[in-house]
Amino acid sequence: MQLAITGPTSGIGVEKVKALAPKFDQVFLLVRDIEKAKALVKKISTEDTAGKFIPVFCDLADLASVKKAAEVIRTHTDSIDVLINNAGGIFPKRTTTKDELELTFSANHLGHFLLTKELMPLLTNGNGARIINVSSEAHKAASVNLNDLQFEKGYSSFKAYGNAKLFNILFTKSLAEKFGEQHIEAYALHPGVVNTNFGQQSKGFFKMLISLFKPFMISPGKGAETGIFLASTAEVPGKNGDYFKKSKVASPSRKAESKKLRDQIWEKSEELVKKLA
Repeated sequence: MQLAITGPTSGIGVEKVKALAPKFDQVFLLVRDIEKAKALVKKISTEDTAGKFIPVFCDLADLASVKKAAEVIRTHTDSIDVLINNAGGIFPKRTTTKDELELTFSANHLGHFLLTKELMPLLTNGNGARIINVSSEAHKAASVNLNDLQFEKGYSSFKAYGNAKLFNILFTKSLAEKFGEQHIEAYALHPGVVNTNFGQQSKGFFKMLISLFKPFMISPGKGAETGIFLASTAEVPGKNGDYFKKSKVASPSRKAESKKLRDQIWEKSEELVKKLA
């Protein structure tokens, strides 16, 4: 059994790695900081998990790096059983990547889109695989302009994040639809409002909201529970492509259920990765 996870060195990612590592033979840690990954491995390794961890450099905001990471994984294994697209972030100012993409869009959505696409031969090579995408209830604040996915006009950190989290759910439903017959299960989840360093760079209204809700936030361990459940339970309740909260099927927004929109986002994403990666 093989697991690959992005964003494994902080917050809910660490908790997922600690809980899931004993259940897998290899755990690929896709990280921007290899030394931080090595430090994590040293800290959490036990008799049951020693030698299982393989840190792989992967910057989701650099599509060439994402392709290289998939190549590295392919040198270690010919199958992946669970892929957790866990990493994400919100950024106070509009920033562009080396691919000239808006950072929120690239780091939260397009990097994971390409990673999953590149790993699909490994995901479809076994008896079935699960792809778990960490979304958020923030997707309900999405306002999508298909002609300006990069927020070149009127950038708002929360709107950009909400859009990216909506794209995570649309991507999940597309994966279930396109690859379900190849024994791929795909699920999206809301981890809860988790007390981590997430959003600490934010300013204005969103930063004020974070401060207000800080006393009511759940621990990273609690926030990781739904992801751990989806990665490890023998049979996931509901149907392929569902959205989960607190380990139960939940209803996303109407936009998240739109087949037209998910097909449009898939097409736009395909065009971008073909052009840039």
